[in-house]
Amino acid sequence: MDERGPPRVKNKAAASLQITAEQILREAYESREPGLTAPKQRLADLEELHEFQGRKRKEYEDALRRNRLNINQWIRYARWELEQKEYARARSIFERALEIDPTDVPLWLRYIESELKNKNINHARNLFDRAVTLLPRVDKLWYKYVSTEETLANVSGARQVFERWMEWRPEPQAWLSYINLEKRYGEFKRARTIFERFTFIHPQAENWIKWAKFEDDYGTLENVREVYSAAVETLQAAGDEFVDEKLLGAWAKWEARHKNFDKARELYKHGLDTLSRAKSMWLYREYAAFEKQYGEQAEIEDVVFKKRRVQYEEKVSENPKDYDTWFAYLSMAQKSTSSVSDVRDLYERAIANVPPTQEKRHWRRYIFLWIKYAIYEELVTKDFDQAREVYKACLSLIPHKQFTFAKIWYMYACFEVRRGNLATARKQLGMAIGICPKPKLFKDYIELEMKLREFDRCRKLFEKYLEKFPKSPQAWMDYAELEQTLGDEDRAKAILELAMSIPGLDFN
Repeated sequence: MDERGPPRVKNKAAASLQITAEQILREAYESREPGLTAPKQRLADLEELHEFQGRKRKEYEDALRRNRLNINQWIRYARWELEQKEYARARSIFERALEIDPTDVPLWLRYIESELKNKNINHARNLFDRAVTLLPRVDKLWYKYVSTEETLANVSGARQVFERWMEWRPEPQAWLSYINLEKRYGEFKRARTIFERFTFIHPQAENWIKWAKFEDDYGTLENVREVYSAAVETLQAAGDEFVDEKLLGAWAKWEARHKNFDKARELYKHGLDTLSRAKSMWLYREYAAFEKQYGEQAEIEDVVFKKRRVQYEEKVSENPKDYDTWFAYLSMAQKSTSSVSDVRDLYERAIANVPPTQEKRHWRRYIFLWIKYAIYEELVTKDFDQAREVYKACLSLIPHKQFTFAKIWYMYACFEVRRGNLATARKQLGMAIGICPKPKLFKDYIELEMKLREFDRCRKLFEKYLEKFPKSPQAWMDYAELEQTLGDEDRAKAILELAMSIPGLDFN
């Protein structure tokens, strides 16, 4: 055994002749042996032809015995027989194949095409009848059938085929093909009758619109209007949810095109009032475009209001406690509509969203909804009884044991003063400082009495104020300022001296 290992390569330089893999493959391809090709046969006489045909038939039959379910093999076999002009044999092969799979549509079509190509029209018709009887839901067979009859100028035959097909209530496109056949030959009355049957079976809005367009092209204005009216009545009878915005929009556009703007506007408004907001967004846009083109300023503003109302409704539906959105919604409604009931209903919906907690920070924006509501009833509708009820409902809703809002008490009292009910105003403010004595309530009550020049009442209120908050420097100073304003300097000094004697009271 040689323990010296493998021999070492002394010259590691590149060879002078480089051989690439591409060169090796090219040389192998060029040196390959030519493939074997079948020799071309020339048939000298009829006997050789029969021998050749017998051999080919045996090959096809052997292949079919191995796999009878191979429909493509049957079709190749029949096509070869057709090339040999053996029509009877080809027909027999097709029939044998149909026994194996009578639902194979391509097989039926190849069989029918072979008969048509060889001008065996009646046999092709028989095949069509068999095919559509066996497979009535295969539209491709029906289309081929009617196309063949129309190509043969047998319009009545095509019409009969269509009638047989329509008994199966096919898809809308089949009905439209039947209508197009009648239109091509000017049979508009027949087409109109087919449309009636079509929309009865397929009452979708787009099918009614197609009928209306047909009447617009070939009928009268009254026919178009009758079609649209029948469409809306039919769909509304099934339920308002079946009425489609596209149908109303198409009708309104048609009316506008014929200068009937009032009817178009009525249709748009009917759709917007009837349909849900989710199903009428497109109709809103079309109505806005219509009013911009044909409407007046008030009508345009009404459209804008309705469009923005949809947006606000979506926002408050997502978050009913979004009080800022309610404020914007209410402001827009008060400016854009004269319907008091609509605005009042909107206020009621807004105030129904009571804050979920009893924390004052969550109630601040909410209380302003009540204030806005009360002001609306007093200043806009002049319904003072309703305004009073709003104030009372608001005060009954606030959890006064946890917190209160001096502003609402004071506004209610001022309202009663404006209505001449001074006793009621004082009663409410007295109740307020009794239930929840807050500095702001005392200040507001005192301010009201000062405006009324009831200074004795002011002194009594200040006394109660100081009983509740004896260490409030501002209360003592306001009391002394009142006495100074009234010219009673001694009383003012006595108040300040009394305040200075209270331990812990800091005026700095």
